[in-house]
Formats: sequence, C-alpha cells, structure tokens
Amino acid sequence: MASSTNDVRRTVRERPVVVVGRPGCCLALVAQHLLLRQGVNPAVLEVSYDADPAALIFALRSKDDNTKLITDVAFPLVFIGGRLLGGLDRLIEMHIAEELVPLLRQAGALWV
Repeated sequence: MASSTNDVRRTVRERPVVVVGRPGCCLALVAQHLLLRQGVNPAVLEVSYDADPAALIFALRSKDDNTKLITDVAFPLVFIGGRLLGGLDRLIEMHIAEELVPLLRQAGALWV
C-alpha cells in the first residue's frame, strides 16, 4: 500500500533515517543498502507511482518555510534527522566525502 503525505510526515518526524521511493524503485533499494552497510536500518516508505517528489517536499516543509517549490528532484528522497538530505546522488556524495557517518550519529541513527 502506498504511503500518504501524512504517513511520510509522521515517519520523518519519528524515525532518524527515512528513504521514500516508488514501489520497486531500484534506486531506493541502493540507498537502503548503503545505509544498512553503515549500520543504520532506515524506514523505507513507498509512495504511489504518480507521486511528484517536488510536491511531496513542498507539502512536508514547515509552515514558516517560504522556500520555493523545488523542481529538480527525483525519488528516492532521503531524510536524516527529520531533514531532507536529498536523493541517492547526495547520499553517495556524503558517503564518499566521509560526511555521512557523522550526520547519522548526530541524528541518533548510530551509537558507535
């Protein structure tokens, strides 16, 4: 069953790491496996096939956030510590730069 915007909002608020993708999205699976290799068990949510990632980000923004709608984003979306990190490209970029593990620790996803 596809997750609603409210499901995503609640999960992002409650879990330190969340991956949001479409059903069967191989890129979401890659993001999940990269995080698992770091010792993190992310929440993985699937949204409907016709879901728009930019609209989802816009709907999840805080009420006082006047940020314009982001249009150059694609699934999967990766949230760490309640904030949007970006997509798989940003996750890999942070991993290569050795910035991912400190961020995961700060979010409470890693204790070591």
